[in-house]
Amino acid sequence: MAKKSLDFAADKALARDFLKNFADAHGEPKYLKILQDVANRRVRSVQIELDDLFNYKDLDEEFLQRVTENTRRYMSIFSSVIDELIPLPTEALPADEDHDILMTQRSEDGMDSAENSDPLQRMPPEINRFFEVYIKAFSKGAPLTIRQVKAFHIGQLVKLSGIVTRCSDVKPLMQVAVYTCEDCGFEIYQEVTSRVFMPLFECPSKRCKLNKAKGNLILQLRASKFLKFQEAKIQELAEHVPKGHIPRSMTIHLRGELTRKVAPGDVVEFSGIFLPIPYFGFRAMRAGLVADTFLEAMSVTHFKKKYEEYELKGDEQEQIERLAEDGDIYNKLARSLAPEIFGHDDVKKALLLLLVGAPHRKLKDGMKIRGDLHICLMGDPGVAKSQLLKHIINVAPRGIYTTGKGSSGVGLTAAVQRDPVTNEMVLEGGALVLADMGICAIDEFDKMEESDKTAIHEVMEQQTVSIAKAGITTSLNARTAILAAANPAWGRYDLRRTPAENINLPPALLSRFDLLWLILDRADMDSDLELARHVVYVHQNLESPALGFAPLEPSVLRAYISAARRISPSVPRDLEEYVVTAYASIRQDEAKSNAPHSYTTIRTLLSILRISIALARLRFSETVAQSDVDEALRLMQMSKFSLYSDDRQRSGLDAISDIYSILRDEAARTNDADISYAHALNWISRKGYSEGQLKECLEEYAALNIWQIHPDTFDIRFIDA
Repeated sequence: MAKKSLDFAADKALARDFLKNFADAHGEPKYLKILQDVANRRVRSVQIELDDLFNYKDLDEEFLQRVTENTRRYMSIFSSVIDELIPLPTEALPADEDHDILMTQRSEDGMDSAENSDPLQRMPPEINRFFEVYIKAFSKGAPLTIRQVKAFHIGQLVKLSGIVTRCSDVKPLMQVAVYTCEDCGFEIYQEVTSRVFMPLFECPSKRCKLNKAKGNLILQLRASKFLKFQEAKIQELAEHVPKGHIPRSMTIHLRGELTRKVAPGDVVEFSGIFLPIPYFGFRAMRAGLVADTFLEAMSVTHFKKKYEEYELKGDEQEQIERLAEDGDIYNKLARSLAPEIFGHDDVKKALLLLLVGAPHRKLKDGMKIRGDLHICLMGDPGVAKSQLLKHIINVAPRGIYTTGKGSSGVGLTAAVQRDPVTNEMVLEGGALVLADMGICAIDEFDKMEESDKTAIHEVMEQQTVSIAKAGITTSLNARTAILAAANPAWGRYDLRRTPAENINLPPALLSRFDLLWLILDRADMDSDLELARHVVYVHQNLESPALGFAPLEPSVLRAYISAARRISPSVPRDLEEYVVTAYASIRQDEAKSNAPHSYTTIRTLLSILRISIALARLRFSETVAQSDVDEALRLMQMSKFSLYSDDRQRSGLDAISDIYSILRDEAARTNDADISYAHALNWISRKGYSEGQLKECLEEYAALNIWQIHPDTFDIRFIDA
């Protein structure tokens, strides 16, 4: 069967009909409104969606197929239709005198030269356009992987996903070159369609040919038209790579309004036209007939939006307001993190606060106080440290996961490399720079080389990476929250040695972590049975057992955290003294101890404030409450809980006796025989005890007539005082 010839004039009429008559869900002309905005210079791009072409009643499927398979040609058809359809502006336009004078002069010249029409003197339509046309692929279909894009896709519209590995700077790309002839004074136009072009040297106008004069042409940069151009490299996602292969990459060309949309480390979905590009220069000699390929981007979609870019839709806003009113939201959000992992409730609370963070403080003299929380999980093998790290990276909008042995100091900070395009020495950001305004998870932290650990010191407190290499001296931003996981010094925690020997991290690094969480794997019949049942259930059913509520999806968590991060709570005056006293008492306890469990510096005080502010953010509160400070102190205490319980066993104290001694000491310190129940609960929770144990202690010692308990409020009065 003979293939019917293409009728581009008919297709142009179809395109005009579509742009004029297509109505959106509200029955309003969608594209005519966009064109009005273009005429008013509010927007610079017209995005034609294939979904709309598919839903338009008067278009046949063949037209849709032709647009998909010959996209470059149909972009020019749609552009020429828009040139005809564009309405007059309804608003006063900003004055651009140079542009106006040039355009007026050109249109007058165009009228003169219409009769002796020289094709090179005719003004190309691109030079008048102040808009760009993009054709966006179907939103429904699954994106292809880079491996699935084959030769038959050349010239077609394809959609693919991957991770951006590098981006070039945005540079001007010439679209129309304009020359002026020194002899005849004519303006000559040359359209540039590829990355390279051969400039004209001799005037091709009829007058110069008639006079046999080789008119010298001068390139007029002010009158030429340039486009914003950026080149990016996209790499296959790890889950799409077949076993035993290495990830493939592809070059993406971004033009006009699509530039500056992606950054290295972003997981994105591109739709665009898959095109060949011939090699040029010496590489062309070596390559022969082989051409390189690239994707000319038409649209960019991010899989995870940044917190700042989150725009809550109506139903999301309602859901977050509903969650905020829930009294138990702190526990629910924490338990929604990695619900498949058993227990670790307090660790999950700490990780939730790491995601929320506190606002950065900048003083008048330019000094900065960081707001990001740093957490180190140190524990025995098999306590799900790496799984927690991977889950947090999955939830966070921007997260980088590295391992200690696989990361050199240069790999974490920045490396100086030779740019393959320009051949200059350029800085390539490492993991900490890529995770700027996000989270960097470092697994096997203890196995890093000593020299590489020093690279992290500056990032953790000053939040910058300073470099002096290969003639490049600069400072890069690395405003990242660090989540590290490590094993103790001998692979497993050795109870016969002191905590300092076991932890095996230098004090300079330890003091920079807001929370150092020690997770010990102890043999305990009841908890081991529960854990084993949980693991078997998850293994069989591929989901976590019922939590008593539906765990929140990562997308809901991100939306809630983005709303919480917009609040900057402050610490009220009356709480300042309370925080200071709490810090001073922690220092005193450490000074009295023979083998202190932690290393407390003034940074610990800042950590208490940061954690308290993050807790206030979760409640959408503008001020920090005392309960926030108490919870911050409790988390700091609970991070070493497994050690305290061991110390108590060694000293022969059971929980009830220890609670009694805590309350007795506090009563003696305040020189008061009456203790309120709220204060008692606050003191013992800081030491890692529960309310149930406190009530048991109150009953036991009340029976021994040591104190009296108020029947309603449970306040305590010592009898022998």
